[in-house]
Amino acid sequence: MKSVVIREPGVLTIESRPLPEPMAGEVRIKVQYASICGSDVHIWHGYNPFARYPRVIGHEFFGVIDMLGAGIDSKRLGDKVSVDPVVSCGHCYPCSVGRPNVCTELQVIGVHRDGGFSEYVCVPAVNAYSIPESIPDKLASLVEPFTIAANICAFVKPMHQDVALIYGAGPIGLTVIQVLKKVYGVSQVIVADRLTERLAIARDNGADVMLDNSEILLADQLRGIRPTLIIDAACHPSILAEAIGLASPAARIGLLGFSGEPSIITQQSITSKEISLFTSRLNSHRFPTVIDWLDRGLIEPEKLVTHYLPLSQVEKAMTIFENDPRGCCKVILSIGQ
Repeated sequence: MKSVVIREPGVLTIESRPLPEPMAGEVRIKVQYASICGSDVHIWHGYNPFARYPRVIGHEFFGVIDMLGAGIDSKRLGDKVSVDPVVSCGHCYPCSVGRPNVCTELQVIGVHRDGGFSEYVCVPAVNAYSIPESIPDKLASLVEPFTIAANICAFVKPMHQDVALIYGAGPIGLTVIQVLKKVYGVSQVIVADRLTERLAIARDNGADVMLDNSEILLADQLRGIRPTLIIDAACHPSILAEAIGLASPAARIGLLGFSGEPSIITQQSITSKEISLFTSRLNSHRFPTVIDWLDRGLIEPEKLVTHYLPLSQVEKAMTIFENDPRGCCKVILSIGQ
């Protein structure tokens, strides 16, 4: 089989590997589509501190179960599935309180263990979620990015009367916009980004107000509007202090960033407004929720997709994703149909 392997930082290859066989409790998936995430590019360049090399990357993927490990119901053979990349131990404290995404022994498929940029991959059967016929195969790999939005929204609990501010109109920011507008019915969603092309995509995904913050401060553009809900999907360490300053008293702020650089804030700025801060990593069992949203037509993943390319052109696909933020949003690899 063909697999995309990052041998070491900066070295991307397509290798022929033996077909894997599922262990007890696992299934083997014949991968059909996989979508590119920024973290895949980070692993390629050596910027992801959690990755171990060599690594088959890819944590957003869809395919068909073609082999079962011991203990798996034979009815699962032939299932169309999307895969939750969060592999947890099931018995530590985070797992016991429904937070497997921060398991003390967390493994992420495509980061700590081999992922879905491959013709075949073995995964725990519990991580493979059945996809109904109503969801097109070519979009089913996008369940995972929408679980990121689902996870942060479960913390911040959006309401119809919220005035929401989203930093960043990249793929994750766009999933958040869609979920806020189409699932929760938030009355006003404002998005800030430095690229006018991304702001146009944000409008198409449901944003009500688009603000270019490349030169003019958001405070000057908001003109006294105090967002009650702010989500940072741009993930720059300077954003938190600005968000706290812009936020309404009693606002909720959700953080998705992973920067190791400090954010300079004061206790007074948070406590004086009684602002609630929430952080979110990956997802905690949000796949059924997102699959239901897709099945009911509440969200539109096709609005994120700008490119389809074959697995053989993975380096070109990754380069486009990384270097063309004005014209590229989500890139999906066709692996085996």
